[in-house]
Amino acid sequence: MEKEYDIAESQQASLVGHAPDAVLPLTRWLALVIIPFLVVAAALLYIWPNNTDQTFAWAIKPSMTAMMLAAAYMGGIVFFVQVLRARSWHSIKVGFLPVTAFAGLLGIATILHWDRFNHSHISFFTWTALYFTTPFLVFGVWLRNRKFDAPKTTWNELLLPGTLRYILGAVGILTMLVSLGLFLFPQIMISAWPWTLTPLTARVLGAMFALPGMVGLGIALEPRWSAARIILQAQGFSILMILIAAARAWGNFNPSNPVTWLFLGGLAALLVLIIALYASMERKQRAAYAHPS
Repeated sequence: MEKEYDIAESQQASLVGHAPDAVLPLTRWLALVIIPFLVVAAALLYIWPNNTDQTFAWAIKPSMTAMMLAAAYMGGIVFFVQVLRARSWHSIKVGFLPVTAFAGLLGIATILHWDRFNHSHISFFTWTALYFTTPFLVFGVWLRNRKFDAPKTTWNELLLPGTLRYILGAVGILTMLVSLGLFLFPQIMISAWPWTLTPLTARVLGAMFALPGMVGLGIALEPRWSAARIILQAQGFSILMILIAAARAWGNFNPSNPVTWLFLGGLAALLVLIIALYASMERKQRAAYAHPS
């Protein structure tokens, strides 16, 4: 039955002029539109994190929160640049639902904390335009392009080890719980967090944690290495930039708070896991190309 479904999908794709696993032009156009906004926001927040009251849609304090949001944008830049270059839909599809969740939660946070924003600043109009439309656009593109997805596996496809997928899935569930805690119960999380938060910044962090959380779940459900490769590049780069931001904003942290070390240690461990997984799978991929048998 699954094989028949795959054949039907392939035939449908051919009828409308797109090969199976094609990246639709609409998908690339969306990436092209999003990238400039990510670049500008990442630069403003990461290079000048203490000037957000003058340069951004709302004053983000302290600087660690601003730079962490910038790091999420940097991961988005890596991902959407790869969307422009991708030759197959399945190689990028895992990233679209996490972006939908991230943007959707930021849109909700904006409504809940409307009075905290600088309504006269151009960045505010850009912020609201993006987060009131992007969740629907990204989700719509995902729905449209998934119709041309390829079969989950082929005979020569390099697959992720099941144990590693379970680990990444477990990390994803844990991260989603942190995301939900920050978004639904900000006051409780504020009291435990390693740097100062407000209800708005707690919910913004909740949106940021939703990204890696849904990425982990997406990879756990998708066995192909080729489907995890690009999104792991984006996530690894984002985590690296968060750790660099932590070093820059060390004064924002409370070293006596155990959550400080849990936060930093967890990010460092996840980065090491991603690098080790990436290096191992790329080595296996090269070996498979060198010895096809």
